[in-house]
Amino acid sequence: MAKVPVFISFDYDHDSTLKEFIVGQAKLPDSPFEITDHSIKEASVDWKEKARAGIRRADQVIVLCGKHMNTATGVNVEIGIARDEKTPYFLLAGYSDGGNEKPTAALDTDKMYKWTWENLKNLIAGGR
Repeated sequence: MAKVPVFISFDYDHDSTLKEFIVGQAKLPDSPFEITDHSIKEASVDWKEKARAGIRRADQVIVLCGKHMNTATGVNVEIGIARDEKTPYFLLAGYSDGGNEKPTAALDTDKMYKWTWENLKNLIAGGR
């Protein structure tokens, strides 16, 4: 079965561990997704174009929501790009102990989902 290509959006300054967790899950034998690209740390003149290219390669964008999303300006740009490109995205609560914030670019109607393996597989399958 082909795996769904996803782009991972996350706060590089505070949540790089979350990215490592989801990369590990993508490598599991029963993983329904593969990571095609992820948020770009380097501040370059063309970072938005690189993010757009990564989002275009993906069928979905997973936004890993941590406790400092109000300062994650790159995540907000990536959500905007996902909307422009009509690439579906969903918000995943990064920490089980709470305090996860929605990015400011998220819509009021965007639900933040609990990060469990079963939830993640269901969300990748379109269950939202």
